[in-house]
Parts: sequence; C-alpha cells; structure tokens
Amino acid sequence: MIAEAELAPASDQPVPVVNSADLLGSAREITILHGTEAYRLRLTRHGKLILTK
Repeated sequence: MIAEAELAPASDQPVPVVNSADLLGSAREITILHGTEAYRLRLTRHGKLILTK
C-alpha cells in the first residue's frame, strides 16, 4: 500500500495536468523516453492506460 505522503507533490507548486489525448493523438500506443529508458504507454480497448518499461 502506498502512503499518502508518497502521493503528495514534492512542493507547493500545482502539479501539471496533461490530457492523455494530447499525448496519444490518434495512436493507441506511444513510446516515452525518460533519460536512457524507454517506456510504452498503451491505451487498452477498455479505455485504460498501461505504462510498461
């Protein structure tokens, strides 16, 4: 179980909000590069998002 403190933002600044449609566009899957790692963000047929490494 994740403690509430782990979910809180690191500062008092508002957390940016990004619409998933802005990321995916018309695609059902994108690759997100984070440093040297690549992550796959996929939209399932049930409308859920799955992020995998």
